[in-house]
Amino acid sequence: MFRSLSLSLTSLCLFIPTDSLRAEDVSPYGFFLDTEKGLGWAFDEDDFGLSVYIGASDVRKDRKTGFKGSDELNGMGSIKSRPTLGLDGTYHMGPIILGASFEHALEKDDDDHDTGSAWNRLKLSISAPFYEGDYGKVVGSLNSQFGDSNYVRTWYGVSDAQASRSQFRAYDTHCGLVSRGADLTWSLPINDEWSFTTVLAVQYLANDAADSPIVERWMQTSLAGQVVYTF
Repeated sequence: MFRSLSLSLTSLCLFIPTDSLRAEDVSPYGFFLDTEKGLGWAFDEDDFGLSVYIGASDVRKDRKTGFKGSDELNGMGSIKSRPTLGLDGTYHMGPIILGASFEHALEKDDDDHDTGSAWNRLKLSISAPFYEGDYGKVVGSLNSQFGDSNYVRTWYGVSDAQASRSQFRAYDTHCGLVSRGADLTWSLPINDEWSFTTVLAVQYLANDAADSPIVERWMQTSLAGQVVYTF
């Protein structure tokens, strides 16, 4: 699910979209191009940071194609990528960093209501550095993710039409908490412009997402690497 320069190393969950990796050390008052978020503009000072960006949403295929998709989802319909608008904010309280990330995916024109609706997702996080020195920086983070009704229905729901075409029973969903998780991020600067970031992430699905018939495991674990260029 990772695009361009971002390389996914392992993934233990089959059917659920992975979270975007976050670019570190964005230059103040500058534009950035991130392999996960897309193109954006960032404002970053000592205590407060804000970024806005335009990118592309995750996808889900109902056919096995290479390392993507799953035949188990046959009949559910593929969730195609569509433009997303994002807003991220951070606030520093000493070594503690509070974060909020909002993402809006535009409606997919001429697409099925079950897979192409516009949706909104909110992620709240609290982070703290564990190490910073000659070998880069290690940051630990706890987070909670929330989705509106369209988001939860798109990724975890099963409509009557989807149930008639697939092996899954119909399943209604509601807006609210989607998951809780923890991340461990190691950022290693290569030079002033380039850096390499490794992220170990664990997510625990909650509420309607955890009980969805299309979910094989309520715990998702991933290890990923990302090359970041800042200017």
